[in-house]
Amino acid sequence: MTDDQLIWRIAGGSGDGIDSTSRNFAKALMRSGLDVFTHRHYPSRIRGGHTYVEVRAAEGEVRSRGDGYNVLLALGDSFARNPQEEAYYGNEELKPLYENFDDLHEGGIIVYDSGLIDEEQVEEVGLHEKAEENDWHVYPVDLRAIAKEHGREVMRNNAGIGVLSTLLDFDTAYYEEIISGVFDEEIAEANHDVIADGAAKAEEFDEHPDFSMPTADEPEETQALVSGSDAIAYGALDAGCRFIAGYPMTPWTDVFTIMSQTLPKFGGISEQVEDEIAAASLAIGASHTGVKAMSGSSGGGFALMSEPLGLAEMTETPLVLIEAMRAGPSTGMPTKPEQADLEHVLYTSQGDSARVVMAPGNHRECYEQIRTAFEVAYDYQIPTVLIYDQKLQGELRNIDASFFDRDPDPDPGSVLDEAAIEEAAEYHAEKFKRFRYDGEEGVSPRTVPGQKGGRFLATGNEHNEAGHISEDPTDRTLQMDRRLGKFEHIREELDAEGNQTHYGPDEAEYGVMTWGSQQDTVFEAVDRLDEAGHSVKALGVSDMMPYPVAEVSEFLESVEECVVVEMNATGQFRGLTQKETGRFGPKLSSLLKYDGNPFEPAEVVEGFESSVNGEELGETNMKYVPAAGD
Repeated sequence: MTDDQLIWRIAGGSGDGIDSTSRNFAKALMRSGLDVFTHRHYPSRIRGGHTYVEVRAAEGEVRSRGDGYNVLLALGDSFARNPQEEAYYGNEELKPLYENFDDLHEGGIIVYDSGLIDEEQVEEVGLHEKAEENDWHVYPVDLRAIAKEHGREVMRNNAGIGVLSTLLDFDTAYYEEIISGVFDEEIAEANHDVIADGAAKAEEFDEHPDFSMPTADEPEETQALVSGSDAIAYGALDAGCRFIAGYPMTPWTDVFTIMSQTLPKFGGISEQVEDEIAAASLAIGASHTGVKAMSGSSGGGFALMSEPLGLAEMTETPLVLIEAMRAGPSTGMPTKPEQADLEHVLYTSQGDSARVVMAPGNHRECYEQIRTAFEVAYDYQIPTVLIYDQKLQGELRNIDASFFDRDPDPDPGSVLDEAAIEEAAEYHAEKFKRFRYDGEEGVSPRTVPGQKGGRFLATGNEHNEAGHISEDPTDRTLQMDRRLGKFEHIREELDAEGNQTHYGPDEAEYGVMTWGSQQDTVFEAVDRLDEAGHSVKALGVSDMMPYPVAEVSEFLESVEECVVVEMNATGQFRGLTQKETGRFGPKLSSLLKYDGNPFEPAEVVEGFESSVNGEELGETNMKYVPAAGD
């Protein structure tokens, strides 16, 4: 086992403090100077059920989930519904131990809570045999007893941190500092004692593993540990968003919660309503009055927004929506990542779509592109959708805090003030021509309620320039052409933003394309492939509509073959690429995964090498779909 990086997995039941402990541990590693990245796995239950979080840390940049892990802290599930082996779902009390065997590296470390998992149970799952086969270092410690001695059983996770600090030769000062900042003095002191007792207990073991924590100098800049949800919410606030309406639904709930907690500090308003139809409709109403507004949901909730989304398109009301994908159809797997809502988001609502869709590839892009989404929505009077998934929603990584140091953008977009309304000769008619045929770049400037001379009709029916319902064929054609004509100008603006991310050597022979949350995993795989002697470059695409046809075409023209990596069963992004470019079918193959787990870099490497060598994938949950004609 190498010591150039730590990939630590803490496993237990939902309610055992897995998320908070891993977050605090990641912060401690970040403050010590290491780059960190977390991956979260949890069941769709309020309490109980096997859950884990991985924390990957190294001295250099860490961009994605690693391949497996090297240290396991197995707490067991203290909320197990049925701890019996013959139970339908197996012995849930033991799952945090035995369900993590397959991914643990050779020479890895296991610390488990012997206060919950006894020796007889350990024998049942064959831990000792597997440890001997894989050279694992196993340390049973009664973490529950240590925690109870100082107060509450829930502190046993910190007893585990204490054990690992000794085994890994890790100074817990950073972690204890974070604990002091989270709890009041009495509870913090009890947790410090638990950590110390855990560290002392580990000293009693005769053998310690030949492994130590990676180390680094303290960072020069202040670091922020953020999730994709944090980045989206902070970007929306900085873009001037001051209204949000929504209904909770995993994994969209994180953005909604952060915005709801933060908006009042900026004079904004948050509304939790009865359903997603009402949520999107309220956001449209707020935007109609001149406020920058957003809403969002996941899967089935976003499906309910189809009707108001069409209303925003027809009335040309600016609106930003969030769609946080999860595995479907229907309820599917609510807490697992998948990228299978792309076509749903692109083509839902009625008639010919008139919306912009962007899919950020990492946390920085979440922040940048939600700001772009507001700018485009309010300049071009068009709904803009940001699409992401549970992986990007919940994973944490450190970013220089200065990255978020931007000026807020209160610009309401293409809104006329009263002086402009009065000065413009074409507005002197009795009715304000809200939907002029000759709007510059397809945009006819709007007014907001209460402005003198700016009153107009807004209807979901087709309409003439003043907003009156019209079924005149010429009027229908002019209005539709004007609305869709915005895309040419939006494409030019997005090209200037540079939303697509190129990676690897310019003159590479092979290409890998991806979109959304798999981007940085693919980039790490490209590094490994190039180091292994392959000639590979990658393109992460964020603009789904309007599609960056010219940029993608240039990339595909420059390579012999290209593997498209995405988390769905039907190759939706590959299909979109072929539809929009009208070619490249013989060059494009797919590497797909839809088992509820995101790709690891090694899986992308394996899939690429299998495709290039014309070999079958081994035993895996990935699926390779060859290029058309192969």
